[in-house]
Amino acid sequence: MNGPVRRVLVCGARGFIGRHIVQALLQAGFTVRAGVRAGSTAPLPAGVEPCPMDFSRDTRPEPWHARVADCEAVINAVGVLREQAGQSMDAIHHAVPAALFSACANTGVRRVLQVSALMPPDSRTRYAQSKRQAEAALLALRAEGRLDACVLRPSVVFGEGGASTALFQRLARLPWLPWPAQAVSPRIQPIRVEDLAQACVRLLDAPGPLPATLDLVGPARYTLPDFIAALRQTHGGRPAQLLVLPAALGTASARMGDLCPRQPWGSETLALLGADNIADAAPLQALLGRAPRSVLEGAPA
Repeated sequence: MNGPVRRVLVCGARGFIGRHIVQALLQAGFTVRAGVRAGSTAPLPAGVEPCPMDFSRDTRPEPWHARVADCEAVINAVGVLREQAGQSMDAIHHAVPAALFSACANTGVRRVLQVSALMPPDSRTRYAQSKRQAEAALLALRAEGRLDACVLRPSVVFGEGGASTALFQRLARLPWLPWPAQAVSPRIQPIRVEDLAQACVRLLDAPGPLPATLDLVGPARYTLPDFIAALRQTHGGRPAQLLVLPAALGTASARMGDLCPRQPWGSETLALLGADNIADAAPLQALLGRAPRSVLEGAPA
């Protein structure tokens, strides 16, 4: 990038999306402070400064003041699809990010990117509600003129290491695809995680002001069965037979998934997949200066 190197705090730097954002920032010449779970010993890329934090407890701005000190920008890429013991979605998606945003406003860190999600406006899932509350907190500070902030709303994010990517790839290996009736028709517009990360770099480099929100979607729309079929064909598989499960059976399978919180399938996931998850790709294309890449290109095997 042109101009002096800037320091960016990336929260969730060891997560699926956060890892790719960190790598893109390093390649663009940024200095990165990596927000990581306190006590974590997982390695970070060379030159990245670790910054311990607790996204389940740090619900006041004060602990965040030192963490954002000397940073010119903050990116929050923390998110969970499933709650686990000691990990409340309200805390992780709303209360803690709101404290982080207030700390940025208090200390003069103006540029903040919040990685949210493209969600149906009427979704009543805990995931959607908690994400929307964080968006509202950030956009309120923006409206007051205290932050130059942008909420990023990606559709399904696809790439190596993603939990949903792994689920779709497992399903693509099946000769029969059992799929809940309520999730057969809704469409997704999956985006490559690399394009999401590059969008973050472009937004930090932008002269401003940033757009308040930005939908991030790939170039193609699919129903979920069609997307899984396309993945299967990408790796040379013959088309799988679609087995549409009655809605009640699909709901039962999701409730069974609720009993296994370390995998992505559950009632919240089924509810999110039961509505269209699509948007206009033109804003992302304008930001990147090129069309977003197909997720089928070089898809993980």
